[in-house]
Amino acid sequence: MTAPTRPVPPSSPASLTRPARLAPGARVAIVAPSGPVPEERLSTGLDLLRGWDLEPVVAPHVLDRHSGFDYLAGTDADRAADLQAAWCDPSVDAVLCARGGYGVQRMVDLLDWDAIRAAGPKVFVGFSDITALHEAFATRAGLVTLHGPMAAGVDFLKNATAQEHLRATLFEPETVRTIAPAGTTALVPGRARGLLLGGCLCLLATELGNPHGRPSARGGLLCLEDVGEETYRLDRYLTQLLRAGWLDGVSGILLGSWAECAPYNEVRALLTDRLAGLGVPVVEEFGFGHREGALTIPFGVTAELDADAGTLTLDEPALV
Repeated sequence: MTAPTRPVPPSSPASLTRPARLAPGARVAIVAPSGPVPEERLSTGLDLLRGWDLEPVVAPHVLDRHSGFDYLAGTDADRAADLQAAWCDPSVDAVLCARGGYGVQRMVDLLDWDAIRAAGPKVFVGFSDITALHEAFATRAGLVTLHGPMAAGVDFLKNATAQEHLRATLFEPETVRTIAPAGTTALVPGRARGLLLGGCLCLLATELGNPHGRPSARGGLLCLEDVGEETYRLDRYLTQLLRAGWLDGVSGILLGSWAECAPYNEVRALLTDRLAGLGVPVVEEFGFGHREGALTIPFGVTAELDADAGTLTLDEPALV
């Protein structure tokens, strides 16, 4: 396949800026860029963050509901305004998404990326639909972001493993330089080095050709996961990325969870069929995504994958 002709962003460690780690008393803004947020789950998440000696600040429209589309947390303009204001507030140290769902692609073009760059680096956390924002923060602001649990996410609120891995990444990132979840298997053996990137498969496929998505995964360690998709749809997304040349030159692939998809043997056969031919190391069940105990993966940090050992070793901590 022929790679896209658009220039590929630099993939050296220096190309993305690591935000500062959090300290006790840090102010963290909670935003809802995608779907509506259940108030009781948000309340539980806020209590958990306060237990970490953080000061959570809820953005004005987090509990909104769009009047016409009940899958959105308020209007596109209001969701964008919340994120913009939180990022540009100098007293805020981190921006945590409340949940995923759908909606980022409707609001991301409303953000003022010049102002976001001028405000400087901050910690940003989320996954699922938030994949589109991970891409945007990488390409438009040059920032390392955290693919991790969200403040009102069920799996986060009920799982100590997810909580502790995110807490360690935020406060003591040097303690999680090596990520080695139990139960991993090498679909394709070997070692690979590259810049971590990726997220939800369907979002990466739909970001193709959009101004905030990167033109290629070349030189990267690509993390893929998804939820609630039929096998033929997963096939479609992977085939689209392959046909577009987006996977040309990828260094290695980490596969996370495939919750609420077909039985895993069927999904595994598809992943093998579509990805093994790339000839790069591929490791499955790497512990991130829509699952209990989901681990936090820093996108934008250079790392080494050992598919046989099931380990990912970061060149440097996720946060400064």
